[in-house]
Amino acid sequence: MTDMNHAWAALGGDPALLPRVSTVVRDGVLDARLPVRELARACVGVCALAAAELGARRAGLAEVPRVRVDDGAVGTAFVSERHLLVDGRAPVSFAPLSRFWRTADGWVRTHANYPHHQGRLLSALGVPEASSDPVAAVGAALAGRSALEAEEAVYTAGGLAVALRTAEEWAAHEQAWAVAARPLVEHERLDTAYACVPAPIEGGPLSPAAGMRVLDLTRVIAGPVATRTLALLGADVLRVDPPGMPEILDQHADTGFGKRSTILDLGRTADRRAFEELLAAADVVLTGYRPGALDRFGLSPDALVARRAGLVVAQLSAWGAYGPWAGRRGFDSLVQVATGIAATEGAEERPGALPAQALDHGTGYLLAAAVLRALTEQSEQGYSRVVRLSLARTAAWLTGGIERAPGEGEAPGGPDAWLAERDSRLGRLRYALPPVSFEGGPGDWARPPGLWGADEARWG
Repeated sequence: MTDMNHAWAALGGDPALLPRVSTVVRDGVLDARLPVRELARACVGVCALAAAELGARRAGLAEVPRVRVDDGAVGTAFVSERHLLVDGRAPVSFAPLSRFWRTADGWVRTHANYPHHQGRLLSALGVPEASSDPVAAVGAALAGRSALEAEEAVYTAGGLAVALRTAEEWAAHEQAWAVAARPLVEHERLDTAYACVPAPIEGGPLSPAAGMRVLDLTRVIAGPVATRTLALLGADVLRVDPPGMPEILDQHADTGFGKRSTILDLGRTADRRAFEELLAAADVVLTGYRPGALDRFGLSPDALVARRAGLVVAQLSAWGAYGPWAGRRGFDSLVQVATGIAATEGAEERPGALPAQALDHGTGYLLAAAVLRALTEQSEQGYSRVVRLSLARTAAWLTGGIERAPGEGEAPGGPDAWLAERDSRLGRLRYALPPVSFEGGPGDWARPPGLWGADEARWG
């Protein structure tokens, strides 16, 4: 359990609780050259342990419930977007312009799943948006440039492209130095707020986050996975998005279980007033935008805590809140390319990818665990608290700090044991069950996902 020990220590957890965790190891799950299965197991395991710890405190239990981590459930959840069916229809994961491209001296990967990112990519490469064959046009434009030149040109235009680097090349990069200098989970205490002991909970299932109000200002996968997990554990989670930036609907369906979703324009007086009313009653705020991007709205940790003492603020970014790339946009696939993961997982001089968007999912469960541990510590010691994680730091842990587990486990089996179906406003859903499991805890979300942005800006 070396890697779970490391993650639990990074969360500030009591090592005496680790024997409460048992694992079901299954061969063939999340197979890769890098120890992806071990990362996934550790992230889910510490999240479940943090939930069990908080649940025991709130329910007045004599000991922390036992945690069970099954590689089958974990592996299924880490590719939940691939298992999702909406009325029998499978979602499309990546747009045609989100892919690897040959350049004059190597490879570059682009991300253009969102229309505004696609437009900026095409603009940077001089490809008309009305092009009859944008894939061929982008390919031709990139073939004549070096990978680093393409990376910089697209970034300057506000788009997303990253040159393929080996692990050694990334280790020599200034951003890698900045990431390596930080812990897996960063902690900070603000103000001198008194300890706020949450109300006791009783009955079943054991819901450690029951009554907690969570403002979800995250997008895409990692942040929504974290808040989806907090919703599983009983939190009232309200996702807040700006107008004009709709989420990919299937992606929202996959990560929207247990939550509600609303739209607020923080530049409008009425919407800003509504947000401030939400904040005044919130216990947790999670943000997943580029570091500093929300500061102009008064959403930096210091500004939030000044208005709501005792808050837990959780910040997620792609590259970290430090170093020359701190202000850059990023996604799991791009972090894999920059940090040497895609080169390691490649074959015959072609880049590869992890068997799951493991940086997103793994960091999401770590983020949820960090919030749960912050709530536990806050109930004992007080203080407003800030936790920070990044995909790049999780990547550094995967590539340099995780040991592959020895020995053999059980046969992997099919994913059906960890899938369920239910009706929703979106249609009939098939979906992956949550992998976070502890004695007496919930086995599924209380509500299915709803329509993006369709709910009122109020607590449930």
